[in-house]
Amino acid sequence: MKLDVQLDGRPDEAAQRARELIAAGADGLFTFEGPHDVFLPLIVAAGSSDVPPTDLMTNVAIAIPRSPMNLANMAYDLHLLSKGRFRLGLGSQIRPHIENRYGATWSRPAARMRETVLAVKAILNSWQAGTPLDFRGEFTKHTLMPPTFVPGPNPYGVPPVLLGALGPVMTRTAAEVADGLLVMPFHSHRHFRERTLPAVAEGLERAGRDRIDLYPQAIVAMGGTPEEIEAATFGVKGLLAFYGSTPAYRPVLEIEGWGDLQPELNALSKTGDIMAMIGLIDDTMARTLAVVGTPAECATEIRARFGDVAERVCAYFPGTTHPPETISALARELRRTPSACVGDDLRGDDGGGRRDAGDVPTPS
Repeated sequence: MKLDVQLDGRPDEAAQRARELIAAGADGLFTFEGPHDVFLPLIVAAGSSDVPPTDLMTNVAIAIPRSPMNLANMAYDLHLLSKGRFRLGLGSQIRPHIENRYGATWSRPAARMRETVLAVKAILNSWQAGTPLDFRGEFTKHTLMPPTFVPGPNPYGVPPVLLGALGPVMTRTAAEVADGLLVMPFHSHRHFRERTLPAVAEGLERAGRDRIDLYPQAIVAMGGTPEEIEAATFGVKGLLAFYGSTPAYRPVLEIEGWGDLQPELNALSKTGDIMAMIGLIDDTMARTLAVVGTPAECATEIRARFGDVAERVCAYFPGTTHPPETISALARELRRTPSACVGDDLRGDDGGGRRDAGDVPTPS
């Protein structure tokens, strides 16, 4: 499997960090919509002559507050700047952030994300093919494209448009209209097998499609010694507690029998008691919802979860900045055992890694 690593930090440090991660063996870099702009670090990395060419991705750019035209422009230019190595990953966020952080309008997120993906693709394809732009949706309309604003065909083609999802409706939507599904990092093996993959199969069937690229994401607590693993696990528990406090993410906890934890975490989040929240995430939860261990152990777990359906994984290391040798060890271990052929049939899974007879259309 290939390894994508988060390019975090300030944009003025992005080039140096990109060089370090690529030298350590990362196959690609992704950015998260956090304290800094999601596109700018990728622009810095792609435009720096001393940063080796590598795969780049937003993971994710929050789409609802942005115009599809803005997203298409950014995707086109980053694809051009990176010489065809960019993937546009989009996400919806949750209502409090859309309304109270972005100051935008929230409504019917899956329908809006479907339309955004289709609109961005329509704009990009119009530029690529030289055909008139005529996209008329429920939430957005794009029918004006004077020649002055047409960049022309991208020499590297049209960049893929991916959609992040957790729940069944958004997951089905991604399978119906996007070029790839970004699997939410807050998940368990059972949730991925019993909820995500069936929703992907349903979406593909509805759209009459036979495949979609899967980009699984994993929260990773990794270290070379027990002390390093323990320190990394503390950071992971903080992120798990944050995700677990969100009502929309309760189904992941419920499938493991921890549904009652969500309102408790949510109540604590409103008081700002972070340490109490972290204290509710025990080691069993951490190992179920995240990947914990040495680089070799983490690689084994990642392949067990995703190796039969995906060719690469996005790894998050919350609260930990690993030295190059640790990243290198994980990348090396992930490549050690080839993942299953992406065109192989995907079977149903009982949650414990065993395959049954139920055929499912192949996400690849």
